[in-house]
Amino acid sequence: MATTVRSFCKINLGLAIGPPRPDGFHALTTCYQTLAAHDLVTVEARRAMQTSIRITSSDERVPPDARNTAWKMVERALGALGTHAEVQIYIEKRLPVQGGIGAGSANAVAALIGLERELGKAGVAALPEPERLRIAGEVGSDVPLFLVGGAVLGVGRGEQVSALPDFPPTECVLALPELGVSTPQAYRDWDALQVAGSRLRGTGAAGDRELTGLDGSDKLTTLSRALASAFGPRPPEGLSAGVGAHSSGVSATSEDLAGKMEQNPLLALVRTGIENDFEEVVFRQYPSLGKIKRTLAGSGNPGEAAFYAALSGSGSALFGLYGTAAAAAAAEGRLNEAGIRALRTKTLPREEYWAQLVSG
Repeated sequence: MATTVRSFCKINLGLAIGPPRPDGFHALTTCYQTLAAHDLVTVEARRAMQTSIRITSSDERVPPDARNTAWKMVERALGALGTHAEVQIYIEKRLPVQGGIGAGSANAVAALIGLERELGKAGVAALPEPERLRIAGEVGSDVPLFLVGGAVLGVGRGEQVSALPDFPPTECVLALPELGVSTPQAYRDWDALQVAGSRLRGTGAAGDRELTGLDGSDKLTTLSRALASAFGPRPPEGLSAGVGAHSSGVSATSEDLAGKMEQNPLLALVRTGIENDFEEVVFRQYPSLGKIKRTLAGSGNPGEAAFYAALSGSGSALFGLYGTAAAAAAAEGRLNEAGIRALRTKTLPREEYWAQLVSG
C-alpha cells in the first residue's frame, strides 16, 4: 500500500545575503517558517535487484526525471541505505512549481519520508538524522529545513538548520503571481548592487541609502541579532486557536486581539525591522511585485493591515501575516480584485507539522 505525505511549503521571515563564498554560493541568514499549504506526494516502493525511479505529476511542468529534487533525494537515500528498490512517486501539485516557497524542496523531503515508510515495511531501517540532513543539503539549500519544520534558523547557504522556538499559528495569505524569478540572476543583480555601493562608499559619495548601507557580513550579523532579540528574552507563548481567532467561534474584543498579538513573539521579531534583501533587486526588475506587497500590506485600513508583508526567498511569491481571520480575508479579497492568485493558509508550528505530515 502506498504512502501519501503532505508536502508543506515555507516562507522566509527575513533573509540577509552575505558575501559570495569561494564555492560560488552566498552566505546567508534566514528564518524559515513552514506553512499549512501543501502538495501531496504519494510514494510506492519495494525492494528490487536494481533501482528504478518513476515520477508522475498532476502538473506537466514538474520534471519526471533526475532533474527532480524528489528523484535526487530518493536516489541518494537508497545509496546511503545500501539497498535497491522500485520506486513510484506521484506529486499532486497544489503549490506553484517555482515561487520561492520551497515547494520542490518540500517534495524531496516528502518523498524521502514516504520511501522510508515503504521500505520500513520490508525491514529496512530509516536513515540516521545526520545522514538525512547531509543528503538533503546536497539536494538543495532549502531542503533540510523540511526535516525540522516550524520556525527554523538557516545559515551557511541556508542548508545549515536548527530549530527555533515556535511561533503560534498565525493567519497568512500567499500572493502567487504568474511570473518566474531567476534566483541565480537575483544573486547576480545583488552582487552588482553591492559593487556599486562599495564604489560609492570608497569615493565618499552620498549615494542612495540602499547603495551605501550595511555590507553583506554586517547584514548577516544584524539579522542574527534580531532573531536573538526576538527569541532570547522570553519563550514563545502559545495561542490555542491562532492569533486573534477563537475555536469556540465567540468574537474577541479588540483589546483581546491586541493582547494576544502582544504575546506573539512573531510580532517581536517583526519589530526588529527584519527584511528580505532580495527585495532590493527583485522589485527593481519586477515592479509589479512591489505593488503586490503593498496590496498585501493593506495599510490604508488599519483593521485590515498586515503586521508583516514580504517577498519569500527570491520570489515570485509574496506573503502577508495578519492578526485576525477577517484581515486575512480582506487581503485575499484585495488580491482577487487585482487579478492575483491568492492562497489563505496559516503558519505551521513544528509539532503540528510532524503530526500532519503523513496523510491518512
